[in-house]
Amino acid sequence: MSLVGNWSYPTTIKFGAGRIKELPEACAAAGIKRPLLVTDRGLVDLPITAATLDILEAAGLGRGLFSEVDPNPNEKNLEAGVAAYKAGGHDGVIAFGGGSGLDLGKMVAFMAGQSRPVWDFEDIGDWWTRADAEAIAPIIAVPTTAGTGSEVGRASVITNSETHAKKIIFHPKVLPTVVICDPELTVGMPKFITAGTGLDAFAHCVEAYSSPHYHPMSQGIALEGMRLVKDFLPRAYADGTDIEARAQMMSAAAMGATAFQKGLGAIHAMSHPIGAVFNTHHGTTNAVCMPPVLEFNAPVIADRFDAAAAYLGISGGFDGFRAFVQEFNDSLGIPRGLSDLGVTEDAIPELVKGAIIDPSCGGNPIELTEENLAGLFRAAL
Repeated sequence: MSLVGNWSYPTTIKFGAGRIKELPEACAAAGIKRPLLVTDRGLVDLPITAATLDILEAAGLGRGLFSEVDPNPNEKNLEAGVAAYKAGGHDGVIAFGGGSGLDLGKMVAFMAGQSRPVWDFEDIGDWWTRADAEAIAPIIAVPTTAGTGSEVGRASVITNSETHAKKIIFHPKVLPTVVICDPELTVGMPKFITAGTGLDAFAHCVEAYSSPHYHPMSQGIALEGMRLVKDFLPRAYADGTDIEARAQMMSAAAMGATAFQKGLGAIHAMSHPIGAVFNTHHGTTNAVCMPPVLEFNAPVIADRFDAAAAYLGISGGFDGFRAFVQEFNDSLGIPRGLSDLGVTEDAIPELVKGAIIDPSCGGNPIELTEENLAGLFRAAL
């Protein structure tokens, strides 16, 4: 089976090994002549970044680069990125990297032409309509991990450096015009990043599938996304050069983020404040939170996961699925509790305050309260 395709759901995706070479054509399609490549500090010195800049330079598109991006990007990174964008006279952004590079790159393109502070565009009600849509620069996304799926998302997560709160900034035009998914770019990912990002994709699918909202397209995508992670993450973890496994995981990442248009839930409501306060890896945090959240939501989701387990080839229905998740985490080196990530019990009140106002709460199948969230954090410790 050939793992190559041209998809336009949810946006134009050029998928397949070696397709990074098509970046100049993607820039032309998006109307970009002077791109700024935005990536993170960890990627800036790697060969895949240099090779990508070489492709741009050879096509007469320059070597514009910004890499002052933290693992949990914040408004200070954003201000610096916008300043670099304006100083370089750029007319579009190539968001290059994992979730942090993708999220910040999208926000640089979004904010470069806005006059209001970024927090005015938080994903609350119709706040996105406050933005000047015509001033949003075109975006090309090039993921180098297989996890967040930010390449197909209409939002970014930005941490407020003063309050340590993660905020979701949304606008429909933040969806990249073109995405290049080249699995060869993910071959160098270390094992712990392969595991954490892959389980982030899995968490997106699990939460979307659990969400009570009506979105049958997302429901189907979430189910197949879970299967791809189950079947191919162990292979990508065992052998980082397994290009088929890497490709299937890139598909699963994009599917997870497409599926969670249906909603997220307690896993993300918990992991956002944990990441903001303790600077933990987002996907790994999601993975640790998943077993207790499944247990908590069991009264409402057990029936639908009986069906999912059958599709995934897991015996024992929901109970079998829940047991599989813990075994899957263990096999990928994920800690059993949040305390192993540095989270402390005395932080629970602060974490609950962050979780209860997180937009992900609305997609949990059981209504979240400060009391039951405190119980979930304790269960996850």
